[in-house]
Formats: sequence, C-alpha cells, structure tokens
Amino acid sequence: MLNGEERSWVDNMKMKKLDTIKIKNAIIGELSRIAYQTDDYVLQVLRQAINIETSEIAKDILVNLVENAKIAKEKIFPLCQDTGLAVFWVRIGVGFSLVNINLNKIINEAVSEAFLENKYRLSVVNDPITRTNTRSNTPAIIHYDFVEGDTLEIDIMLKGGGAENMSILKMLSPSEGIEGIRSFVIETVKNSGGNACPPLIVGIGIGGNFETVALLAKKSLFRKLSEKNKSIYWAKEEEYLLKEINKLGIGPMGLGGKTTALKVNILAMPCHIASMPVAVNLECHAHRLGNCVII
Repeated sequence: MLNGEERSWVDNMKMKKLDTIKIKNAIIGELSRIAYQTDDYVLQVLRQAINIETSEIAKDILVNLVENAKIAKEKIFPLCQDTGLAVFWVRIGVGFSLVNINLNKIINEAVSEAFLENKYRLSVVNDPITRTNTRSNTPAIIHYDFVEGDTLEIDIMLKGGGAENMSILKMLSPSEGIEGIRSFVIETVKNSGGNACPPLIVGIGIGGNFETVALLAKKSLFRKLSEKNKSIYWAKEEEYLLKEINKLGIGPMGLGGKTTALKVNILAMPCHIASMPVAVNLECHAHRLGNCVII
C-alpha cells in the first residue's frame, strides 16, 4: 500500500503524463490546421490589393491566391506544396511546471506525427551535404522565452524554403543610420525578385549582435499582422518601408504590379556602440502561423 506522500507523487506523475499528451495534441492540431489555413489578415490585404492593382496579370494572380486559400480551407489541402520547416517560439511561464516534461521531444514527436498523418511533404534533410531525408520533417527549429505567468504558450510557423533562401543579414556601420537600414532592406527585397513568392511579409531585425539579429527578424514574423508596432518610431518606419517596397514594381509572383509586400514587421533591441546589425527574413504570402496555450 502507498502512503499519502507516495500516492501524491504517483498522482502527480499521472497528471504530468496527461499534460504531455495535451501539449502534443495541441501542437498536432495547430500544425494540421495552419498547413491549409492562412492568416485572416493576409486574405483581407490580398482582397484590398485586388482593387488597387492596375496590372491585369497581378490582379489575376491575387484573385487566384485568394481562391487557392478558399479551396485549401474547404478541401483541407495544403496551401502550398512546400509544407515548410516547422519553427516554434515557446513562451514558458515561470509558474508553469516542467517536471518530467521534455518539450523538445514532445514538439518533435508532434511535428513527425502531424506531417506523416496528413501526408505533408517531408522537407528536412539530416545533413547539409549528404542530404538524406529524415522522413519525419524533424528536427524542428525551437526557440524558448521565459515569461511571467503560469501558462505555456507555443507559437508555430511553417516556413517555406523559397522565401527563407532570400533572407540576408548585414553588419552595418552605425554611421549609415536609418538610411543605411532602408537601403539594405529595399535592396534585399529587390534582389529577391519573384524567388521569395511575393507578395511578402518582410521581417526585419535591428540591433543586438550577429546571432541575435537573425532571431529578431524571425521573431518579428510571429507578431500578429493586424497589430501595429508598439514603438511609434518603428511603426512609422514599417509604413514607410512598405510603401517604398511596393514602389519596386516586383508585384505578385514577381510578374509586376503594385503589391510586392503585404506587411513589414520590425523588431529592434539595444546593440554595441560600434555595431548596427540588420537582418531581413522574408516570408511568403501563405504565412502559416498558429498558436496554442496550455494551462
């Protein structure tokens, strides 16, 4: 017979096991959903763009993108044949217990099960050179933040290879200032042409150092597209860059038009007095982003 303390320990272990299943199932559910359902804001802006386009080709492409999203959602088909690399941003509340919970293992198991069960394309290779497919779309890319509270919140992105390949990091001189940042961002989008599958969401990281600025750019893409930047300065800069990028004339799928980007998101942080790191992480129009909260 178990004494009170031992029984409590066993009950606690059972609870943790249930929590593990709950976390895994929540991730599988979101991965399955976002593969065929884009952000509502994306559809809203695409529809608005149809009305302002003067190029018939651009207008036709935008109509087809909206129709594609509608069919994908109704038929539960992937939005794109590139079902992406799974990227996670996990926010762990300091009051959330992780006793006997291996989040890395749970997340990777969830990715593998979701991709295999849904028959999504498996896009991960085990080595950059030998390139043998892992047959599970794992390992996933996982980032962690510790925050206030007692919940576990998981943001998920399915990131395609085309847009990711056109992303760039540069260490600017502080003397180049905001004009240097603008020039670099616009030149990056210009050089990407149609390779990143525009219209784009442009994620920009500014500050930190060499390794953190790339994370800032990626993290900026996790911000809801309907939300404005909390900084008035950077909110205005986002609006400015969006207008300038759309003047490039690259247009939908690179075939010309007024709609090269749908949104610009900037995330900045302090940096060294001698440095001004800038990273641009491009995201395609599909923008497959999910979220789950575990209490």
